[in-house]
Amino acid sequence: MTVEIEDTYAEAFRSLWVQFMITARDRKWLNHAVNAATGFASSSIMCDCEAGVDRYVGPGGDETYQTPDGRPGVICQLHVPRFWKHRIQALEKALLGRVSQSLLPCPTARCFSVQDDQSEERPYYRLGRKVAYFGDRFEKLGERFGRKMWVIPTMAGEFCIDRRFAYHDGVMGGNLWFMASTEESALLAAEKAVAACLECPGVVTPFPGGVASSGSKAGSRYGFLFASTNDRFCPTLRDNSDVASELPQGVTCAMEIIINGRDLVAVSHATQAAIAAARDVEGLMKITAGNYSGRLGKSWVWLHPERHAERATV
Repeated sequence: MTVEIEDTYAEAFRSLWVQFMITARDRKWLNHAVNAATGFASSSIMCDCEAGVDRYVGPGGDETYQTPDGRPGVICQLHVPRFWKHRIQALEKALLGRVSQSLLPCPTARCFSVQDDQSEERPYYRLGRKVAYFGDRFEKLGERFGRKMWVIPTMAGEFCIDRRFAYHDGVMGGNLWFMASTEESALLAAEKAVAACLECPGVVTPFPGGVASSGSKAGSRYGFLFASTNDRFCPTLRDNSDVASELPQGVTCAMEIIINGRDLVAVSHATQAAIAAARDVEGLMKITAGNYSGRLGKSWVWLHPERHAERATV
């Protein structure tokens, strides 16, 4: 069966983001560090940021990108919406909390600035100095791995962190919906899409395993909520008289992925890679995306390739 790819777009919006590289002794401790540093960062609706893995680098990852200490590494991104009033401060607070409370105590972990961010012309956070206060005046600036880093004595030895971490304008809210005849098919399609995104530098998929099963709409019947379940696409509400269901016949499950990235080109490229990876899953009936007719953001990520080419440089 040929899957329908709707001629529509994901309505993304501008973000402020920062990236950092974690290295560790081996993949086991690297993953512990990643899980801690990017945890509880699925949605800016209630989280302090949206965070995820851009790509693994060094041994066991993208070996065209060598880590400063020659160990396994991973590049992570944190995003906050650009429409947040105190976005610069909010992003720094999220970064500081996650590095100081998740990476500093993680055995064998180190924290590096990414090569692209090392120009002093970019706006940056003085993260290393702030984390280094944990050293209680025993911290020092030292030469490590061919660069000047903050070195903090710890019970395990020392924690090393670069001095500056640049922040950038980016894109949040790229998304794809996978509608299928079974839960297994919908989830498999989403998993394949997430795996494809991991091969595309510059993007992250922030939900657990990269997949969201609870896609939301703006607003709620409860006045104290500004987002709630997307009832028009809930299979169990298809026959509810209070819901104008938009689910195609035969669809029993829909899964969503969110794609945030360094720019619209990166998010658009990942979107096309995700569609290509998922479209042949048996039982998948439709691939579409969420949008709000331009009310949320102006960064439109089209699903059809010709539209993608038209909009990728916007």
